Amino acid sequence: MTTTPTNLPPTAPTETVQLSPSYALPIALMLLAIPLGWLQLWAGGAIALFGVFLLIQAITLRLLFTETALEIYRGDRLIRNFPYSEWQNWRIFGSGAPILFYFKEINSIHFLPILFDPKMLRICLEQRCPFIP
Repeated sequence: MTTTPTNLPPTAPTETVQLSPSYALPIALMLLAIPLGWLQLWAGGAIALFGVFLLIQAITLRLLFTETALEIYRGDRLIRNFPYSEWQNWRIFGSGAPILFYFKEINSIHFLPILFDPKMLRICLEQRCPFIP
């Protein structure tokens, strides 16, 4: 009988994986805006609006890890495609509470807020783009 080591991802790199949304960051920002609004109304309002913006993004965007690329969809419409062959590096910032995902392509860099399941994001990245983060 063979067993699968616990450190292996639950999916194969050839499977397409759609990440589940995570509302932790937008909700945390909106909650932070409440006490901040008592100190500085404009700052609290700006943070709250940014939190609402990120919440809308988490609801409407979908990240799919395919066999060859990271794809970003809004509804059924593909809005960006990032082939792994062009990636040079990636990193997730925020060890205890991941808040930012960075990846570098040959000709550009990208910063994305963590609006998706951070554990599955890391698993898919380590599986499909095994760079040293």
